Amino acid sequence: MPVPQVETRAADLRSALDACFADHPRLRGYVLDEQGCLRENVVIFIDGQRARDPKRLDDALAPQSQVYILQALSGG
Repeated sequence: MPVPQVETRAADLRSALDACFADHPRLRGYVLDEQGCLRENVVIFIDGQRARDPKRLDDALAPQSQVYILQALSGG
């Protein structure tokens, strides 16, 4: 399955995620919990730096920022 890529002019991480979920609605449940916070097994990097607040997701984005969403695998 190809990795979804979305281009947006969002000014902050939450807005960028909303744009991504508008194009790929099934991703929301993998990335965010029922309260709209980042799931514990998911990490987001913005231009190589970890996003600051997994609840507010209010990190500012520059016009050329690259956002990567990674989900940890669990199980045995």
